[in-house]
Amino acid sequence: MKVRIPNNNGMNQQQMLKKVQEMQENMAALQADLDEREYTGTAGGGMVSVTVNGKHEVLSVKIKPEALEECEGDPEMLEDFITLAVNDAITTAVKTSETEMGEITSGLNIPGMPGLF
Repeated sequence: MKVRIPNNNGMNQQQMLKKVQEMQENMAALQADLDEREYTGTAGGGMVSVTVNGKHEVLSVKIKPEALEECEGDPEMLEDFITLAVNDAITTAVKTSETEMGEITSGLNIPGMPGLF
């Protein structure tokens, strides 16, 4: 039985390893950048805003006075606004990371890893 080696667009093993190493370096640099970025989420029509970094650590919570008036007597509503704003910020951070990391790995084609080589 013959084993078929996938066509790697004319790359030899050394060239492929070099490409993978470059990709790893690029991914590490991008991850460091993404970790330092700030992402803001809002809720209640902007009455509550939360800022997180790329590590999903909450950096700040801002509550407009109107939110306190709107939620007077209903602390659960304010809690919901804060929760929604945190989740919005984290979702933005995750989507940004996925999109930008995906750009680094696009065009590559390794079996079991779509888009590699």
